[in-house]
Amino acid sequence: MLILCIAAIVILAVIAVNVAIWHIQTSPIGNFGNATIDQWSLDWVVGFCIVLILWELLFVGLPAGLLFGLGGYLWWQHLPAEDKELYKEQEKKSHKTRNAGSGCGFLLFIAYCIYIAINGNYYAAFGSQPYNYWIYSYLLTMGWLLIIVGIPIAIAGLIYLRYWLNKPE
Repeated sequence: MLILCIAAIVILAVIAVNVAIWHIQTSPIGNFGNATIDQWSLDWVVGFCIVLILWELLFVGLPAGLLFGLGGYLWWQHLPAEDKELYKEQEKKSHKTRNAGSGCGFLLFIAYCIYIAINGNYYAAFGSQPYNYWIYSYLLTMGWLLIIVGIPIAIAGLIYLRYWLNKPE
């Protein structure tokens, strides 16, 4: 069973790489793989990533979900009743918290896109502006996000700290 899972993961990884290469070579976004970096715009980057994610979900995510879902179902059906009860007991006892990503990078990218769009350079090629424009815009966006999010967090932290220090023992 483990060998089948490893083989399925390897095959899905190979398919994912082939889908990415196929998309790079056939996508009109990026002139079918012939565009240089200075010809790309933020609009092209966003569009390219969205279409690539959709192709990957179609050719890799959907088959992987079906394959591993069916495999898990069949495995569960052939599992002895004692083992099923053991799994259910362990599930009730352990309340694990899952550390998912916070989404800060995605929020920063969305804010960066909004800032560039407000400046009127969303459709501008990367080569049309000096390199430092794109870097300073990113740093400015990060600074504004830190101010917008950081001030309420600092206020809440100070309120909590004041409550914690004045807490009767």
